[in-house]
Amino acid sequence: MVKIGYLGPRGTFTKLAVDTAFNGENKQSFSTIPECIDAVSDQQMDIGVVPLENAIEGTVQLTVDYLVHQVRLPIAAEIVVPIQQHLLVAPDFSGDLSSVSDVYSHSHAIAQCHQFLHTAMPNANLHFTSSTGKAAEIVSASGGDIAAIGNKLAASEYGLTIHHENIHDYPNNHTRFAVLANDKEQVHIKHEVETEKTSLLITLPSDYAGALYQVLAAFAWRKMNLSKIESRPMKTGLGNYFFIVDVNEPYDDVLFPGVIAELEALGCNVTILGTYPVYQMDI
Repeated sequence: MVKIGYLGPRGTFTKLAVDTAFNGENKQSFSTIPECIDAVSDQQMDIGVVPLENAIEGTVQLTVDYLVHQVRLPIAAEIVVPIQQHLLVAPDFSGDLSSVSDVYSHSHAIAQCHQFLHTAMPNANLHFTSSTGKAAEIVSASGGDIAAIGNKLAASEYGLTIHHENIHDYPNNHTRFAVLANDKEQVHIKHEVETEKTSLLITLPSDYAGALYQVLAAFAWRKMNLSKIESRPMKTGLGNYFFIVDVNEPYDDVLFPGVIAELEALGCNVTILGTYPVYQMDI
């Protein structure tokens, strides 16, 4: 049976995505993103599912940096799920938001709900946890006048009450999850493919005028649509960056080899992070 690792514990959005995308495979939670990625790299798990990007808060930098600098695992698929953040409290909560002393959740979840927290609980202390599921676990264990931000699965798993629904600031809240696997043939997702995508890692030879323009031109004149381009520090000194480029089409034997040859002629290094299907989920 295929073993799937995910960012846990119970009640995380990653677990929700895994349950929606996969059938009854053996699923195991990990407390951090690096632990989950390492488990796939070390072949303890066949598949790993970790958050990649949120529509409101942007890239989950830990995932990208770990895949680039520490463990190079290919992206075998992408799962996109809608995110609904709720304010979760213990059953014995008094019911008065002004009495909430502390709010726990993942940093991205708290940022997604900034306006609600600013308006409804401006004096509450905010605490970052490794996941929304962990936040729900803390509130369940402690009770009293504290709250967590999480989903309905977390409320159900930890016996919490949903005090306010949909407290995120923007309605079009979605998260992309990367499905990592050494063998993509083991990835069987029970949904139709929405589209296909190829992700590239590109490093420039040096910081010179027009370098990024020349990189983008290699895609533009071939009429290849880029859905995302993002720079991240190389961690080798100030001003040194690599670029993650998402192309909205699968790898082929004509366009992509041409792009790579052109970029390498410019002195760039190019690595294919994955060519993979994208699945849009309804939860």
